[in-house]
Amino acid sequence: MIRVLVADDSAFMRKVLADLFQKQPDFDVVGTAMDGKDAVKKVKQLKPDLVTMDVNMPVMDGINALAVIMESCPVPIVMLSSLTQKGTDATIRALSLGAVDFISKAGGSISRIDDIEEEILAKCRNAARAHVHRTSMAVKSQAVASVPPAMKRGELPRRQGMKLTTPAVAQPPAGQTTGVGGKRFNPLLQPRANAPAAASRPVPVMSGSVGTSKKLVVIGTSTGGPQALQNVITRLPGNLPCGVVVVQHMPSGFTKALADRLNSISQVSVKEAEDEEVIRPGYVYIAPGDFHLRIKEEGGTRKIKLSQEARVGNHRPAVNVMYDSAAPLGKNLVAVIMTGMGADGCEGMKKIKAAGGYSIAQNEPTCVVYGMPKAVVDAGLADEIRPLQDIANAIVEAVKR
Repeated sequence: MIRVLVADDSAFMRKVLADLFQKQPDFDVVGTAMDGKDAVKKVKQLKPDLVTMDVNMPVMDGINALAVIMESCPVPIVMLSSLTQKGTDATIRALSLGAVDFISKAGGSISRIDDIEEEILAKCRNAARAHVHRTSMAVKSQAVASVPPAMKRGELPRRQGMKLTTPAVAQPPAGQTTGVGGKRFNPLLQPRANAPAAASRPVPVMSGSVGTSKKLVVIGTSTGGPQALQNVITRLPGNLPCGVVVVQHMPSGFTKALADRLNSISQVSVKEAEDEEVIRPGYVYIAPGDFHLRIKEEGGTRKIKLSQEARVGNHRPAVNVMYDSAAPLGKNLVAVIMTGMGADGCEGMKKIKAAGGYSIAQNEPTCVVYGMPKAVVDAGLADEIRPLQDIANAIVEAVKR
């Protein structure tokens, strides 16, 4: 039985959701909350297995309530609001803070909730099985702000709209300059009292002459991925001598917001991938939602190819599609599989290993859902099994080989 708490400022919405769950044999509504503050209090009192959380609520909004809950008494949370479709930044922030998943109200109207009943039930059942972890209210990776890289990446072509200075309202502490691209000091990366040891690990540094490597890093992830990617990508050094390509299961419209957020808090440049784009060192490319991403090599130049061919394993983008296309790179490929439901990536990883590629899998204790990495590990395809906080360092070491 899944004990669920429904948090929404609309009395009508609370009733609609409560009635939906109560009709199901595997759900039990243990309470409702009318705002974020009420939700925090009732999570502590009722200890539910799952919370559905509206974003836009009075007193304390859903994002702040999520942050408090994930720091004080972690529980799987699914964000449910009309704002999650229009306000993609709010959705990405919620996922980065530890929300397991999100659902957008149909057309932004609570009167059409019946159109997405099956989606709500399926995502809530899956989320209730997730292994959530304690996080802080602020995006925490103090090492990025406090440890300078050995060498910043060279002057690569700048993307339109890239900010080169830190906003005036947030000045770096004494002795911490903004550096190239304004990324060495980041106001979002604030230290926290009693932060866990993982948060204080230094950013890996590529020593010696980095140049341009023949290597390529490919990362596949799904449920829990935005938070995991934040943990890994913000720890990559700015002078990483190769490109990184990512498939994150996410619908259209949200991957750009994810890329932009990661770009603002990372030393590497992060962007949503574009068709026929050349893969450059020190850049991370995230497959756009609803597009498969393949890697092709032409005359020694690696490019990204996007398509909207049929879904693979019910996914588009699919990790297997990216892995399959990258497998011919053989020993020059470093493949990473992280938290996610199902087994997407396992078949592709078989081809990568057969071609001589190197594989890194996230370990079970640090996964929100130990599905995709488990499939790879159980198949004997993982060269390394690492906790989330060590994956960036494992990538750096693998690229050096």
